[in-house]
Amino acid sequence: MIVQKDFLTKLKDFGLNSYESKLWVALLSRGVSTAGELSDISNVPRSRTYDVLESLEKKGFIIVKVGKPIKYLAVPPSEVVERVKKKIVEDAEQKNNVLSQLKGSDVLEELNTLHTEGVKLVDPTDRSGAFRGRDKVHDHLISMVKRAKKSITLMTSKDGAERKFEVLSSHLKKASRAGVDVRIAVPSGVTKELAEQYGNIGTLKQFKSTNARFCTVDGKEVLVFLTDDKKVHKSYDCAVWLDAPYFVDYFDKLFQHEWMK
Repeated sequence: MIVQKDFLTKLKDFGLNSYESKLWVALLSRGVSTAGELSDISNVPRSRTYDVLESLEKKGFIIVKVGKPIKYLAVPPSEVVERVKKKIVEDAEQKNNVLSQLKGSDVLEELNTLHTEGVKLVDPTDRSGAFRGRDKVHDHLISMVKRAKKSITLMTSKDGAERKFEVLSSHLKKASRAGVDVRIAVPSGVTKELAEQYGNIGTLKQFKSTNARFCTVDGKEVLVFLTDDKKVHKSYDCAVWLDAPYFVDYFDKLFQHEWMK
């Protein structure tokens, strides 16, 4: 049986490994077959075929037909999709319940204590990091905003303004309601609607021309993008983060000068 490698790779979305994919595809092409026949068709070693077929049966991809020799029936792919979706939802709900139970638990409190004590031992020069990929940068931005106690200053590009509103708006609103001073700087080219939405969160100022992208929190942390978002794919967007109060305080004063113009 000749099946393109790319096609088999796509079956990973079904939660199948290489051998499972090959045997399932082989069975789909036959409808019903024995383990030996499927091994020959798929080039899966016979020593592994029965174990893999048992795994497929547990996952709901195939049905074991009673009789001698044992044969296997393929479950229609449309039905398999529904079973996979159901299993994913069930697993997600189970994991969500487990994680929800950790909130406020002794385990989480102990982990937080370990982290707090561990951070005290970190050399200040080590409190920095680099991120590659816009999604990773946004994840860290969210963490910074959630840690904010006093102030958040965010400057972004025109395109970045739309992206960051989608990613950060709920967290910025929560910080603002908690009394955090939120300042947002965007280019004058953003839409009136978006500007009003940002203005409802914190103090907004529009600059005539800027592509700078950075965020400072509490005068201690700063995250600065190093690339032009118009010229780089999101996978290669880069940023650096520093937890350096002396530097960030100076950085904030420079920005304050621009803000007051």
